[in-house]
Amino acid sequence: MDSKNITLRVDSKIYDKYRDFCKKKGLLVSRQVEIMMEEQMKKGARK
Repeated sequence: MDSKNITLRVDSKIYDKYRDFCKKKGLLVSRQVEIMMEEQMKKGARK
């Protein structure tokens, strides 16, 4: 699978909290964003 680096602008407090959340759960922030993107596309396809 090819990967692509992207730049996102997000609220720093939200990002820091989410990063800590992911760290505690042993998750990668980038993979969680990827999963959210996939879910959004699935929801859009159902409409």
